[in-house]
This record gives sequence, C-alpha cells and structure tokens, in this order.
Amino acid sequence: MSATDHAIRLELIIKVRNITEAEEYLDSISNSASRKAACLPLLHGYVKERAIDKAEALMKRLSCFGLIVSPHPFNEMMKLYMATSQYDKVPLVIMQMKLNKIPRNVLSYNLWMDASAKSTGVSSVEMVYQEMLSDKNVEVGWSSLCSLANAYIKAGLGSKALLALKHAEKKLSTCNRLGYFFLITLYASLNDKKGVLRLWEASKAIGGRIPCASYICVLSCLVKLGDLIEAKRIFLEWESNCRNYDIRVSNVLLGAYMRLGLIKEAETLHTHTLSRGGCPNYKTWEILMEGWVKSKNMDKALDAMEKGFSMLNHCDWRPPHVTLLAIAEYLEKLGNIEDANQYLRVIHRFGLSSLPLYKSLLRMHLNAQKPAFDILKMMEKDKIEIDDETSTLVQAFNL
Repeated sequence: MSATDHAIRLELIIKVRNITEAEEYLDSISNSASRKAACLPLLHGYVKERAIDKAEALMKRLSCFGLIVSPHPFNEMMKLYMATSQYDKVPLVIMQMKLNKIPRNVLSYNLWMDASAKSTGVSSVEMVYQEMLSDKNVEVGWSSLCSLANAYIKAGLGSKALLALKHAEKKLSTCNRLGYFFLITLYASLNDKKGVLRLWEASKAIGGRIPCASYICVLSCLVKLGDLIEAKRIFLEWESNCRNYDIRVSNVLLGAYMRLGLIKEAETLHTHTLSRGGCPNYKTWEILMEGWVKSKNMDKALDAMEKGFSMLNHCDWRPPHVTLLAIAEYLEKLGNIEDANQYLRVIHRFGLSSLPLYKSLLRMHLNAQKPAFDILKMMEKDKIEIDDETSTLVQAFNL
C-alpha cells in the first residue's frame, strides 16, 4: 500500500469505526513515510473530537520522529485551540513553527489573526497582518483581509473595516463565489446595504448555478438590515430559477415576517410555499408556532406544534421552552384538561418537560378535583425538583 492509501484507510476507519481503531492501525504501520501520511487524518480526527491531550501527544511524537515538515499539523492544532477557546496557545504554535523553520501559509496567518483578535486585541492583529505582508512565501488574499476586517468590526473600527473590505473585493476570484459571501456577511455587520447588494450582483456574474446557501446568506443579511422589499425581490428571483424547492430559503423570509408581527404576509408565504411543493421542516413549524403564539392565534400554534412534534423522532430540534409554556398556559386558561394531559405526555416522551409545565397541569387537576398520581410519576421520572409553590399544590391533593 502507498502512503496515500494508508492515509485514506485511516480516515475511513475514523469515519466508519472510531478513533481507537484508527490509533491501532497507525501503530501497525511500519513504513515512516506511510506513518507520516496517516498521522494528519488522525490529528484531524482528534481536532474534530476536541481531544486536546491526544492531539498534543501526537504532535510531540511527530516532532520526535522529525515527521513535521509542513504547516498542516500546526494549523490543525491552531484550529483545535480556537475551537476550545484556548486562544493564548495559538501564538505558541506559531513560535514552534518558527523554531522548526516551518513556513506559515495563508491559513496559519488567518488563524493567528483570529486568535489575536480574541485574546490580545486589534493592535496584535495588525502586527500579524504586517508580518504576513512581509512574508514572501504567502500572498495576502480576500480571506486574510476578511479576518482583518472582522477584527476591526469587533473593535468598533468601522472605517478601517470598510477599507480592508474594499481591498478584499479586489482579491476576489472571478470563478468562485465563496469569498463574495464572506464579504456580504461582513458588510451586513457594518450596516452597509450598498456593499451587500454590490457584492451580490458581482457574485451573479460568475458562471454556474447559484446554490441555495448563497441565497440564504444574502436574504439573512437583508433581513438583518431591515430591507424586506429587497429580500422578497431576491427570494422571488431564487424561486423563479430553483429546481428543487428548498424550504430553508423561504424560512428566512417567513421568520422575518413572523418576528415583525406581519402574520398575514407570513401565512400567505407559507401557503404559497406549500403550493410550490415546499416541504416544511422543523424550523418552519417553530417559526409558525412562535409567531402564532405571540399573536394569540393559539389554535394555529397548536396545529403547528403537533406537526413539529411529528418530526422530533428524525432530528434533534427542540422547540423553545417559552413557546411550550405559552401553549400549556393557553390550555389551562381554557380548562381543557384532556388536551393538556395529552400535551404533557408528548412533551414528557421527548424529554422536554419542566417544572412550570407540570405546575400548570397540577393546577388544572386540582381545580377539576382529579387525582395527580400520573403527573407525580412523570415528575419523578423526569427528576423534577419541586419548589415551595409546587409542594403546596401537591399537599392540596391530600395524597
């Protein structure tokens, strides 16, 4: 087997089996070139699992054998420290690279700038950027200028951020859209709608179909900037060209309508998406649930909740507790004890129960002079800690 084959096989072991078996496989490789090639996917696996101790031990092992000759393992370590908020360790990795005469690449500098922004501030970011400019081995591109601009935005230096973004625009590719949407997001952070629309139009000049993710990005930015008219125009543009109706795109506009209390517009859009073959996902039902609860359309909220709950077996979505409680309080107000019991059983089954929800049902049972044995069993199973108010309610049942 070639070194590349060993690396691919180890990567597959991580994906299909687990890290432990991947470690055993690495130990079984005798050829040093193959072992070196297989170490990077193992290190990547450690980074993905946030296994700091194992990643650091592997780096020491690689260093002892003289197997680190590229910036990639160091970049993986910096990614790990960024993901675990250990920003102060990133400059130490850069120091190691310098000591071992390992060249930094664009990603190395970008990670270093991002860590500096988090730990020591914008002046440190500028120092890193200046060092990058003087490094003949790298070319400053749009991604590094975006890192610089983001640091300026976080520091409240809007004019400097705009200048960095203007430079970044000149570095954008004419055959890849990726950078355009990083810039669009940053322009939105600066409340620069002209910048958002300029980059959006520029991105459309690149050949190939525009993916749904790009539409979601620009729509989210326009919604953030409060321009629903422009957002709707771009949404209709997407809709006229889409092959498969991706409900995530319409959800952006649906959410904006509901948050602003534009219930009629939201309902019209929802009906329209259904007519176009859109398949609501859990987020659609959550948006509708929250909007209808806020506007006191509780029957519609209950219907959306039931449809959302039907998806809980297939995803990790959990509806907001405030919405669940609002529906429970609505059922309590109606005195609909049968529906309230059924509602809480569903919530209990999905592990969504809470003390306020149980209190509501206890009050209903007490008012109706019905026993509460089943409720107390569910509370015990859910390990709900009762407060004084709940204790008083329970005592009132004369159990």
